[in-house]
Amino acid sequence: MSRVILLNKPYGVLCQFTSEAGRATLKDFVAVPGVYAAGRLDADSEGLVVLTDDGALQARISHPRHKLAKTYWAQVEGIPDEAALMRLRAGVDLGDFITKPCQARVIDEPADLWPRVPPIRYRAAIPTSWVELVLTEGKNRQVRRMTAKVGFPTLRLVRWAVGSWNLDGLTPGTWREVAYRHG
Repeated sequence: MSRVILLNKPYGVLCQFTSEAGRATLKDFVAVPGVYAAGRLDADSEGLVVLTDDGALQARISHPRHKLAKTYWAQVEGIPDEAALMRLRAGVDLGDFITKPCQARVIDEPADLWPRVPPIRYRAAIPTSWVELVLTEGKNRQVRRMTAKVGFPTLRLVRWAVGSWNLDGLTPGTWREVAYRHG
């Protein structure tokens, strides 16, 4: 049976096990030998990182050809209208590539979301809102680039789910092991 660990990666933590200039890494939170991250999450993003000791599973999770859905919650500047959401859903031309179609909808601020440390910048004159994006690809800084391109820059980004796994019950820096059998 493969080992699968779900970690709620805190803001500012590098999604690797080796440190760069004393920065916090996955090693500071998961002291389990032989597991590796299946995909990456930027240091300035928070949320679900799946770790496993199974190379084939790692590839199924992280490689876009498998089309595993990843759910992100993005707090954005402004309140996206239906036209902006339609642009996100259809695929956004980011210059170096066009994103695949995805799901996008405005959501209420997630009820059980922890405070971010440090908090996002607050500007009284600019409202914020939350958008849920479900992608089947995950290129470098893709969600941030997509929301900025349609006029609503991301202020905070949380990956809530990878496939059927999610952060339910995990606070930042905590993890749980889940049963997984090939099938």
